[in-house]
Amino acid sequence: MALVQARLAELSAALGGQLLGDGDAVVTRIGPLETADASTISFLANPRYLAQLASTRAGCVIVAPAQATAAAARGAAIVCEDPYLALAHLTQWWAARTRPVAVPGVHASAVVEPGAHIHASASVGALAYVGAGAQVGEGAVIGAQAHVGPGARVGARTRLAARAQLGEGCVIGARGIVHGGVVIGADGFGFAPVKAEGGRWEKIEQLGAVVIGDDVEIGANTCIDRGALDDTVLEDGVKLDNLVQIGHNVRVGAHSAFAGCVGVAGSARIGRHCTAGGGAIILGHLEIVDHVHISAATVVTRSILKPGQYTGLFPFDDNASWEKNAATLRNLHAMRERLRALEKKS
Repeated sequence: MALVQARLAELSAALGGQLLGDGDAVVTRIGPLETADASTISFLANPRYLAQLASTRAGCVIVAPAQATAAAARGAAIVCEDPYLALAHLTQWWAARTRPVAVPGVHASAVVEPGAHIHASASVGALAYVGAGAQVGEGAVIGAQAHVGPGARVGARTRLAARAQLGEGCVIGARGIVHGGVVIGADGFGFAPVKAEGGRWEKIEQLGAVVIGDDVEIGANTCIDRGALDDTVLEDGVKLDNLVQIGHNVRVGAHSAFAGCVGVAGSARIGRHCTAGGGAIILGHLEIVDHVHISAATVVTRSILKPGQYTGLFPFDDNASWEKNAATLRNLHAMRERLRALEKKS
């Protein structure tokens, strides 16, 4: 990875912040407050870590206006309205200068079927496969051993990491990031029971595809199933963490984000700007409106038609106390009926 030596004046201009301190001072890394040294630029986004500001050895700290005076008293600072957003922009600036740039062209070991169209500025890595009729857009990167199925389309400047798979007829828009092990367009889980033959299952062929918008990022080993008849759809700006499961015919609205191990069952409809914490489960055929936020490990069993925060956790406790509370919970119905009977007598 290339070494960056960045002047604070340059970084401040790139972030649109106000520099307090020596603009000619140089930093060579980004790091957290507690492990920073004089060559580090760090940030303070959460006021809970304000105490670390006085003790950090960071050469520069990105802070909000409320912390500007305290930051300047200990050394250089860049003042931004939203330090966490500024950090995001800083990491993008840094990555553009440190990460290797894919070389346009098709590796000699890649397999490109007749009828596929690969833009001259795109890169196709070693042992990758691009199927017949597939399209790989301007500046797109198909990593080593990645798979682009027949008739699939990869948008401009989208990156498929090593061993990522975009199935037959599936589409991803521009500027997407698909991490390793992702499978887009595997068959959805559709089977019809055959009662007359001892309960075996008859496969329902999955005839739809997956259509993904622009600026979507999909974490490692996530699976997005193709639709049974219509398509599975992820709109623009959706962000999925690692190990997320999206069932067939699901629709996820623009700029929604799901943390690791979220599972969405088939035909659920999820609105825009929704979030789901790690391990949350959304059952099939439900509707969730825009701006719904689901807490980690919550199981959503009915449609949510009003924006807000929803939690379905039974609070954890030491095991003995938890078992007593669980036993009480099982008896709530009977206790309610007894209370109603007493109320009628009074």
